[in-house]
Amino acid sequence: MLAANSGLIMTASLLMGGTVWASDAPESADIDTLVNATIAPLMAEHRIPGMAVALSINGQQHYFNYGLANQEAGIPVTDQTLFELGSISKIFTATLAAYAQASGALSLFDPASRYLPELEGSAFDEITLLELGTYTAGELPLQFPESVQTEEAMIDYYRQWQPESAPGSQRLYSNPSLGLFGYLAAQSLGQPFEMTVQEAVFAPLGLEHSYFQVPEAEQAHYAYGYSKKDEPIRVNPGMLDAQAYGLKSTAADVLTLVEANMSGAGLEIKDELDEPLSQALAATRTGYFEVGNMTQGLGWESYAYPVALDQLLAGNSLEMILESNPANRLTPPLAPRQEALYNKTGATNGFGGYVTFVPSEQIGIVMLANRNYPNQARIEAAHHILSTLTETP
Repeated sequence: MLAANSGLIMTASLLMGGTVWASDAPESADIDTLVNATIAPLMAEHRIPGMAVALSINGQQHYFNYGLANQEAGIPVTDQTLFELGSISKIFTATLAAYAQASGALSLFDPASRYLPELEGSAFDEITLLELGTYTAGELPLQFPESVQTEEAMIDYYRQWQPESAPGSQRLYSNPSLGLFGYLAAQSLGQPFEMTVQEAVFAPLGLEHSYFQVPEAEQAHYAYGYSKKDEPIRVNPGMLDAQAYGLKSTAADVLTLVEANMSGAGLEIKDELDEPLSQALAATRTGYFEVGNMTQGLGWESYAYPVALDQLLAGNSLEMILESNPANRLTPPLAPRQEALYNKTGATNGFGGYVTFVPSEQIGIVMLANRNYPNQARIEAAHHILSTLTETP
């Protein structure tokens, strides 16, 4: 478990009625001012009802809560508020798959069909787990067809599917690709996916407020998302939703995962992680394909640091999400880098999030909101905070 910051104090923020949790380090006031001045206009411009922002700076955690988790009931965002993570969930799924490899249950370079007999004789005899985990399996689509509503229909869909391009040659962002990656990882470990993630990832990291199905006792902390028409909404169940976009969590739990990923670059942790999990975290930060200026890992996407804002925006653009892009396989894979920026966006219909960290700077940022607002705005806000803290152009 990561070390707790025993020097945390709570201060009231006059800005937007938010509550700011910040460490009592000398620079805390400056950090508070920076984050408040960045988030206030962001929320106003995009009509975001509530946000939770968490920073890790040299091992010190800073938590900022703004606005409302439930507009109708007037419930404020707190440190316990659960947000839908959308595709940020993929980082946790990738960690599980990498854990399965570190435990000897699978190899990323095995054909996917090895772990599901029903897929033998299909295109997945020639598609590796790594290609599923990096969206390079041959252009699986962004979503399943509407007709795929059962596990039987899902397996039949995969059996019938044919690649549009040679595996490993094109990257097309895909929930069915990453979803199958997580599904097969759990198969290799012999347990249901959600149970396996809880035991192999959540428990060792000390994540006590992360759920695929929010329990009744935590429902009061589960924020409502808001549509473009300001209607309260939450994510609908879907095939392989847990693996691809179904996690609900707090900003603090997500920051804990970020800090665990930065621990290899000097951030101290209270208890050493077991070797398979430590190896798994490193594997998620390993670069397997280059796509433009972006390096695709497992869940994480990275850039050489320092990175220009326009490169970050390009790597997280709609074109990168919705279109097929040439992928250059890295042989050998690119080892985890300290001088890199790692990031991941995520959204459901009512929520929008962004996570980024730079190991060499020992800075991580988590931004969770209960409205799906543009990636560009999230990245610009986080880039401004990071650039100001590091005084980089």
